[in-house]
Amino acid sequence: MYAILDIETTGGKYNEEGITEIAIYKFDGHKVIDTFISLVNPEREIQPFVVNLTGINSNMLKSAPKFYEVAKRIVEITEDCIIVAHNSQFDYRILRTEFKRLGFPFIRKTLCTVELSKQLIPDQASYSLGKLTRALGIPVSDRHRANGDAMATVKLFKILLAKDLDKTIIKDNVKLDITKRLNDTHKTIIDGLPSITGVYYVHDEHGEIIYIGKSKNIKHRINQHLTNTSSKSRKLQLLAKTVTYEATGNELVALLKENEEIKRNKPKLNRALKRTVFTHGLYSYTDNDGYLHLNIARINGEDIPITTFSNLQSATSFIHRVVEDYQLCQKLTGISTSKTSCFDYSIKKCAGACILEESAKDYNLRVNKLISRNSYANQNMIVIDQGREIGEKSVIYIENGIFRGLGFYELNHQINTKDVLESIITPMENNRDTQHIIQSYLRRNKRTKTMII
Repeated sequence: MYAILDIETTGGKYNEEGITEIAIYKFDGHKVIDTFISLVNPEREIQPFVVNLTGINSNMLKSAPKFYEVAKRIVEITEDCIIVAHNSQFDYRILRTEFKRLGFPFIRKTLCTVELSKQLIPDQASYSLGKLTRALGIPVSDRHRANGDAMATVKLFKILLAKDLDKTIIKDNVKLDITKRLNDTHKTIIDGLPSITGVYYVHDEHGEIIYIGKSKNIKHRINQHLTNTSSKSRKLQLLAKTVTYEATGNELVALLKENEEIKRNKPKLNRALKRTVFTHGLYSYTDNDGYLHLNIARINGEDIPITTFSNLQSATSFIHRVVEDYQLCQKLTGISTSKTSCFDYSIKKCAGACILEESAKDYNLRVNKLISRNSYANQNMIVIDQGREIGEKSVIYIENGIFRGLGFYELNHQINTKDVLESIITPMENNRDTQHIIQSYLRRNKRTKTMII
């Protein structure tokens, strides 16, 4: 659990500042579950430059509560939370100073989004909250006010969580959580999970990730793990102390994140991912008469297939379907071995490419349309799908036919340049596994939106 906050102060000498405004968002890693926002009477003078920066003046604070009046609420909303702030060293110092004046030892773990951003979003021109949010296209209102800056930090932190493929942030959070809940039953674990699409992480008593999986229904899948009698399930049942998850909004993002994070984290109960999770590919060649032929063959590691399949059955089903959809010749797609015309020609479903009646130019036009639809080689494109919540979309970024990564953006996100798009993307490895995942998903989900950029 996280307490994401921002504090405005009077300015002045070190450790003599007072709080003028505070905003705290309690965040469970997915959504805000509690909020506290208040002006605070600092009982001291506000520096003129601070008034100009924030717009908060002494007249506004005359009837505001003093710090001791809001201290109990601050303790409650931050209890058992990691404090997250942009330059957390400053905000945490100010809070501890105020509590020290009351004689109360305020101690919390902290995370700094400046430091996290430097690690996870390198090479930014500036890591100030204003410039960083602009670079990421995050809309910000009420800049230099506690509520506006705290909400901007929430949005930034969500991006950082998605970019943290090594799961360092959640592992630290889980360690804090497990110390309180070592005796949790499996039922308690299941009850705390949602029935959503995403990636889940099973942790042991030390907070280490021992298994990563994906599911369209995380709650149902974990219930299967913790009630099944298979060898893997029994190991999970013995070692599992808690389960965290990351919502993805759709299956494609879940598949890509699972693939990447298993390889990065190497959980001990995941079987090693096979380098190739597909067996057959679609290939093409041009014959002496200039006609494009398509054929299904086993992947040999030398020739690059147009698209790939998990097994021969799915490949065969695909080729039969596209022959019908694109009015292709059975003979030129390997379905018919006839030495003359194919069967479809006799029932007028083939225009006669098999006996040179249809021109190679006309026939190849349809074949190339099929190839283009099922391959993103040399293309710059994005795949847009539903996001984790209403008003959000996911985006898969492909540049020159290479998968670059994925991210999320709100509908009011200002993605107006390639630089902004690249800044919200979590970089991921491009390999044959990711190519297969993307191509097979697009084959099965024809309504998924793709855009050439």
